Amino acid sequence: MFKKSLLLSSFLIASSLSLNAAKISQEECASKGDNFIFAGNECIAYKKFSGDEEGSLNIIVHGTWNEGTDTLARYAPFAEDLSMRTDITTIAVALPGYSGSSTNNFPSLVHDGVESLGAKQEYVEFLGELVNALKTKYEASKVTYIGHSAGCMMGATLTGIKPMLVDNIVCAGGVYDIKKEKPHLKEAISIIDVLDKVDKETKFVLVYGTADDISKPQTTIDFYNLAKEKGFNVKLVEAKDAPHIDLDMTSESIEAITELLEE
Repeated sequence: MFKKSLLLSSFLIASSLSLNAAKISQEECASKGDNFIFAGNECIAYKKFSGDEEGSLNIIVHGTWNEGTDTLARYAPFAEDLSMRTDITTIAVALPGYSGSSTNNFPSLVHDGVESLGAKQEYVEFLGELVNALKTKYEASKVTYIGHSAGCMMGATLTGIKPMLVDNIVCAGGVYDIKKEKPHLKEAISIIDVLDKVDKETKFVLVYGTADDISKPQTTIDFYNLAKEKGFNVKLVEAKDAPHIDLDMTSESIEAITELLEE
């Protein structure tokens, strides 16, 4: 599995050397066209696939990839598939440092000298500004956030930092208690730290893969049990024999997303 991930990352990096990020002003961002949005002082690349259902928006947020990876090449087809399945406008975003998104404030999630960037409160707050900007631009009253790995961790934390910014969250292969995983990160933040601030109306779908050796299944199961105990609307989904990579794109995950959006 590690070799597969390494080869895939190497391929994506090789295909995106011309997409390395830089400092981009708001004016420069606006000139790039409709596939970019300026939010939180970052110029963010994204791909949008329109659906007919008005007022709803799906936002897909990727996890940790090597610096400069063209994440949109991987996630745009997933977004297109979800938009067709749900008839809801679906957006895949490229976080700073990926697919030509800027690095005005933040480097890529993998960067020399930076550990667990997605567990920093300022980064989660930036993510909130990005989600809010997309929500405003597309006049969405209902947002479903779909995150994988670090994208899941940040999205889950966001539900406590900005309650009801998103209505539904689908989390695949995430970390919910970063200090338990990395005790030396004293200032790190994850949903455990803000759980009491999460609105109980928020719907959670937690996906784990039985073959995931990066985010162990028990990590998700433990958080599910805690969230259930505290009265949250939460569903646990097992993807049998699924590894960490592409966990959000498994048939079990897609089925759970579709069911959630049909409720």
